[in-house]
Amino acid sequence: MSEFVSTAVTSEISAIERQLVERVKRGDEYAIRALIERHRLRLIRTATNLLRDRYEAEDVSQEAFLKAFRTIHKLRDDRAFPGFLYRICVRLCMDRLRSKRPEVAELDPSVPHQSNSVDTRLVIDRLLELLPYDLRTTLVLREMDQLSYEEIAEVMAVPVGTVRSRLHSARLRFRTIYLGEMGQL
Repeated sequence: MSEFVSTAVTSEISAIERQLVERVKRGDEYAIRALIERHRLRLIRTATNLLRDRYEAEDVSQEAFLKAFRTIHKLRDDRAFPGFLYRICVRLCMDRLRSKRPEVAELDPSVPHQSNSVDTRLVIDRLLELLPYDLRTTLVLREMDQLSYEEIAEVMAVPVGTVRSRLHSARLRFRTIYLGEMGQL
C-alpha cells in the first residue's frame, strides 16, 4: 500500500515539475521562481559539498539556474529538469575547481581529537579534499545528497556502472585515508 502511495506522490510531483518546465519555456516568471524555490537549497548544498565554500556555492547555484533557464529549450523531456540542473551545477563546480590551484588541507596532529559533530564534519571535509574530483563528486552526491545511482549517472553523464565503480573506489580510498590520518592523531 505505501509503495503505491509513494509512486502516486512521485508521479504527482513529476507532473507538477513537468508543468513548471513547460511554463518556463513559455517565459512564465512565476514558474521560474517556483522551480528555483523547489531546487535552490539542495543545489546549494550539493555545490557546497563539492566546493567546500558556501559563498562560492551560492554563486555557482545562481549561475547554474541562469544557464539552465537560458538553455531550457534544449531539454527534450521536461521530467528531466532536476538532472539537467544538477548536471550544470556539477560541471560549473568542476570548472571552478579546475581554475583553482589545488589546496590540500592537512589535519593538525597537535589538536586533540574530539568526536563532536562539528569536528567530525571538519575531518570529513578535509579528507574529501584528498580524493580525486570524480570520486569525491560521486561520494558526495550519493552519501551527502542522497542521490540514486541513476541520478548520479545522469548528473555526471556517465553510465550507472561507472557510478558504482567510482563509489566503490571512493569509499575504499576514503576509508584508507581516514584510517591513515586517524592513526596520526
